[in-house]
Amino acid sequence: MLDLKRLRLLRELQIRGTIAAVAEAERYSPSSVSAQLALLEREAGVPLLRRAGRRVVLTAQAETLVGYADELIATMERAESALAASRTEVTGTVRVAVFQSAALALLPGTLRSLADRFPQVRVEMVQHEPESALHETWAGDFDVVVAEQYPGHATARYPGLVWRELMSDAIRLAVPSVWQDVSGLAGAADAPWVMEPPGAACRHWGEQACRLAGFEPDVRFETADLQAQIRLVESGNAVGLIPDLVWAGRDRTVRLVELPGNPRRTVFTAVRASGDERPAVVAVREALGVTAAGITGK
Repeated sequence: MLDLKRLRLLRELQIRGTIAAVAEAERYSPSSVSAQLALLEREAGVPLLRRAGRRVVLTAQAETLVGYADELIATMERAESALAASRTEVTGTVRVAVFQSAALALLPGTLRSLADRFPQVRVEMVQHEPESALHETWAGDFDVVVAEQYPGHATARYPGLVWRELMSDAIRLAVPSVWQDVSGLAGAADAPWVMEPPGAACRHWGEQACRLAGFEPDVRFETADLQAQIRLVESGNAVGLIPDLVWAGRDRTVRLVELPGNPRRTVFTAVRASGDERPAVVAVREALGVTAAGITGK
């Protein structure tokens, strides 16, 4: 009979690409992972791995097994959710991945609410960029991800993830408060810009917005830290495109200029469908929704 733990390691290898990455994710040594996969290969009676240079890749038979492993792991997660739902208390650990501005605006109120209503729920939070956090939630590293989607920029969809919108917020041009002559995006064409590093959805969206306004932004500063972006704008060193959520619970210290079409960003949660009904996960998503509604007034 095939061992489910070893099947999980084979699935991890398909997702992560190398034995070393699987070992790091599963907190094993690379030699232990290799040994377990060798045992699985003997159990299966067919070759599961083949050498490709210095790496190993999955054979066609291994890819078939991974498909069944996905189903088995999802079934186990649904079984665990059903057992948890049968208990009278909501308990358990929920691993949450969240991007910075959502962590600052949503997590404090969410955690207070959970502590009051569900004291046996333990939340472990990691600040993570949305693009990679969605993939890692699909892979099983997190139970809940709080992510974002910019207008006209579709976020990657992973099979088996269930999305739920939390809120939307306006995106505006932030300029130093003393810059009273800037009335639109084109007015900042000659200014130094701060944006997130290349590859981020908001960077791609921001550059496209500037190009539609007829100019290429002079991006002199790159940081994923929106607090650092705001400081650069406050101090008169840059302009930037800032979503409204960043101002939750703090004074607006820059001048905000409306953008053409009044674009809005969508903030959402995603969980694996197999764990969607686990009571602790339900409690976390509901608490996030209540906190978001308090911010937006909806």
